[in-house]
Amino acid sequence: MELEKAEYWIKYLGLKAHPEGGYYHETFVSENLIEATSLPSEYGGARKFYTSIYFLLKDNEVSHFHKIKSDEIWAFHAGDALDIHVFDPAGCYQILKLGLNVEKNEKPQQIVKGGSWFGASLPNTEGFSLVGCFVAPGFDFIDFELGNRRNLLEQYPEQKEIIMKLTASC
Repeated sequence: MELEKAEYWIKYLGLKAHPEGGYYHETFVSENLIEATSLPSEYGGARKFYTSIYFLLKDNEVSHFHKIKSDEIWAFHAGDALDIHVFDPAGCYQILKLGLNVEKNEKPQQIVKGGSWFGASLPNTEGFSLVGCFVAPGFDFIDFELGNRRNLLEQYPEQKEIIMKLTASC
């Protein structure tokens, strides 16, 4: 069935390559702005109320470790479960399981707190996962930082295996 293939979703949702890995399509950008004076100073300017995208990973692809300033809600849409790997601002590592099998500790929604390093991968090497990502205050590439392998290994040496998997070589 076509709905079970990543290429179907890439084609019909107009997904394109994302700088962190995988594919995405921006689905909504709020017209309303939160003024800089109403945001924490680290934003350095106004932001949209919220934004949303479709995001898809397939086969051996990964979403490389990155961080943004805002909280991000991930919602499962189709395909296989997804592992979201997170180093929170306090340095604690956890895997958030995104999917529909609640008996396997998956949840249809997961939240990544702003300021966390995070990336994603499929638990298996084949298949795909289509999700929605919702960011508030809205996502802006000014707030996007791609993880550096060397720096992450220095900060979290006990998590070498996942850092090597979810970062590009130095």
